Amino acid sequence: MMEEAVFFDTLRQGLWIAVQISAPLLAVALVTGVAIGLFQALTSVQEMTLTFVPKVGAMLIVFWVSMSFMSGALVAFFTGSIVPLIAGS
Repeated sequence: MMEEAVFFDTLRQGLWIAVQISAPLLAVALVTGVAIGLFQALTSVQEMTLTFVPKVGAMLIVFWVSMSFMSGALVAFFTGSIVPLIAGS
């Protein structure tokens, strides 16, 4: 049976990995959204697709670039923390 401290430590590590993995995508979405919002405010262009398409495009590019980091972090977490807990070692 897993002790409470081990459970909460594993949960904390999992949440930290989730933050690390999602940070690049969220940062790019924030920066792109602010830049496009500033552009719309300066030019008075209020087109809905102008905010959506570049933001999704930038997020796809960042996701493609950081995919190896994301999968490496998840594999390291699972092989270092989750698999030993399941195996009971």
